[in-house]
Amino acid sequence: MPTARTLFFTAPKQVEIRETTLPPLKADEVLVETICSAISAGTEMLVYRGQFPHLADSHDAFSSELKYPLAYGYACVGVIRETGKQVDKSWRDKLVFAFQPHTSAFSIQPSALIPIPDSLTPENACFLPNMETAVNLVQDGAPILGECVLVLGQGVIGLLTASLLSEFPLESLVTVDRFELRRNALKVESRKLKVESFLLQDLRPFDKTQGKPATFDLTFELSGSPSSLNDAIELTAFSGRVVIGSWYGQKRAEIDLGGAFHRSRIKLISSQVSTISPELSGRWDKARRFEVTWEALKRIQPEKWITHRFAIEEAGKAYQLLNENPQETIQVIFNK
Repeated sequence: MPTARTLFFTAPKQVEIRETTLPPLKADEVLVETICSAISAGTEMLVYRGQFPHLADSHDAFSSELKYPLAYGYACVGVIRETGKQVDKSWRDKLVFAFQPHTSAFSIQPSALIPIPDSLTPENACFLPNMETAVNLVQDGAPILGECVLVLGQGVIGLLTASLLSEFPLESLVTVDRFELRRNALKVESRKLKVESFLLQDLRPFDKTQGKPATFDLTFELSGSPSSLNDAIELTAFSGRVVIGSWYGQKRAEIDLGGAFHRSRIKLISSQVSTISPELSGRWDKARRFEVTWEALKRIQPEKWITHRFAIEEAGKAYQLLNENPQETIQVIFNK
């Protein structure tokens, strides 16, 4: 019988690897051997720290059942090693993506798998959920020709979103992050991407020549810090839009809606990848959005932002690194 090593969050800041024997493969299932699995430094770290709420009205199966012990993760790439009797044998040896918790192997129905294009490496394909999120964010923000756009937060979601936004004919594109490593992540391509990166304190007097602080038509709050929503409001122009892509979990901060916001007509837009905006859902579905996402992965090749690779048995070290020294990381993955 094949076995699997699966990561479980057992309590705040505690993880363990449990080895289990996989049940016999059902006739309509395939056995997938994991090649790599990406850690989400946003949502997943809330799970690690115990900062997640129970979401009874969640639109996805993962976040509606968040309680310890918990196997969690949603960015798994593997290869199909066995096929059940009712499964077409052509699935064997295919490279596939699954929204699957971190594990070394798993059985699943092929309908729950997404075949990976031959032009993508497994490590690039690990970014599929994050890139789909970035595509969704840009669609919800709907940037307009000539706009000034700000992205707060240059973790993986912020980097992918900024990369997509750089393809638009914008007047300016500015990113903010407190960590130098992340601010520099796009600098290698900055001439091509036309992206400027700043610390927040350096951005506030950005427009000194005109005697006023910088403001933006469209702001994306992707830092994961609820207090950054105040910064987003402050830096967004009259009648501008703020797209809130961060999931704050149980983190709280006082939001100032009694100052400039009250007269500014700023629109606060909640953006979450589990659904498609009602304005688009008549023409867009998940399949169409995935097609756009795969093409974006081919263009951007985000595996260059993988800073650390761990075996799943070293999971404790991986999460400790992300929790205690996030300034040293961009994307952390588990691989064989």
